[in-house]
Amino acid sequence: MKPFQLTYIAPEAVLLREALSGWGISKRTLASVKYGGGRILVNGKEVTVRHVLEKDDAVTVIFPNEERGAGLIAEDGPLHIVYEDEALLIIDKPPVQNTIPSREHPSGSLANIVAKYFENQGIPATLHIATRLDRDTSGLVCIAKNRHIHHMLSVQQQGKKMKRRYQALVHGLLEKPEFVITEPIGRKSTSIIEREVRPDGQFAETQVRVLHNFCGYSHVQLQLNTGRTHQIRVHLAHIGHPLLGDDLYGGKRELITRQALHCDKLELLHPTTGKRLNFTSPLNEDMALLL
Repeated sequence: MKPFQLTYIAPEAVLLREALSGWGISKRTLASVKYGGGRILVNGKEVTVRHVLEKDDAVTVIFPNEERGAGLIAEDGPLHIVYEDEALLIIDKPPVQNTIPSREHPSGSLANIVAKYFENQGIPATLHIATRLDRDTSGLVCIAKNRHIHHMLSVQQQGKKMKRRYQALVHGLLEKPEFVITEPIGRKSTSIIEREVRPDGQFAETQVRVLHNFCGYSHVQLQLNTGRTHQIRVHLAHIGHPLLGDDLYGGKRELITRQALHCDKLELLHPTTGKRLNFTSPLNEDMALLL
């Protein structure tokens, strides 16, 4: 299996270690290259990070192959691939499928199926899921094919350069056409699963736009400005408009048997080229029928 590698061109004379840091290679990644079987080449010759680069030198970082953890079982299954290249895999996840295995659902997750896909394609990587979705939530999921790419995506998320948009159906009619929910979210003291708005929670912000009010429920568009666990579900329940089907947070299952939440748009900068990528996903059939 061919290892993942990236090539950079030195813009000026500089110490290699400093250049690598400027290109986003973290100390942890550098250590994995150094001690895990990777290599660093300058103009085709292996060097150490103490090497002094000249302007226009070609620096190739060969990352070590990764091994999948023994706990993740590779399984055959359908995958709706929206986009793929040597660094990224964008998947459109159906509802009622875990992103990663859990104690209640140890198999059949997106991670299980992607592991088998990587195995079949000869991709030497473990699973690096950059944007997880809850089991019942459908839509776009971003997966990195390398530990370094995952790190680069995490930096983007922290810098708010990656954007995720959702569509949802909520109970009740919302009066304001657009508003922002800014409420801290933390784990509920009586549960290991539930979250709630609480003063000692982490800062969380959700932008809400009403697309249409129906009889008894509303179609809304949501933009996450932070990425807390269950953020959309908790924020909407907090303002008295829980998601249809979300019985954990007060939603009813009369019209739909899962939480009516779908990640319909994903924007990010490609971690190696810097090019802005935009992906969209149509609503799943169960939500579309309610519209």
